[in-house]
Amino acid sequence: MSEPFPVPATVRGYENDTQGHLNQSVCLNYAEHARWSLVEAAGVRQSDLVDRGVGPVALETTIRFRRELLAGDEGEVTCAFEWGEDKTFRIRQVIRKADGTVAAEIEGVGGLMDLRERRLLPEPGRRFKDLATAPGLFGL
Repeated sequence: MSEPFPVPATVRGYENDTQGHLNQSVCLNYAEHARWSLVEAAGVRQSDLVDRGVGPVALETTIRFRRELLAGDEGEVTCAFEWGEDKTFRIRQVIRKADGTVAAEIEGVGGLMDLRERRLLPEPGRRFKDLATAPGLFGL
């Protein structure tokens, strides 16, 4: 598994739900932003993927809410890839408050899709490694 890649986050007031804490869909947006931040830091742009006719897809996502995030709370979202030997990979993410308190844990299963054939490609880790200028950020 790769080392967790941190991305700073600050909860904005309009991201809260009627209970006054971070809305679950926004939590997923934070996770998505952290994933793409890691991918881009590794040297892979969305246009690189599109030019090759491939794109990452989310197959499963689980969120475990541990503590509330309120407007103004600062912290970080981490992202780490875990590569298997099949067509899928796991992504483990944590949203932490500035004091280190875990607010949410997000785990996902993803794949790399051939955009023409609409099928998952084998060995997504190898494909990301071939595209990356800093594959170590992927744990590759």
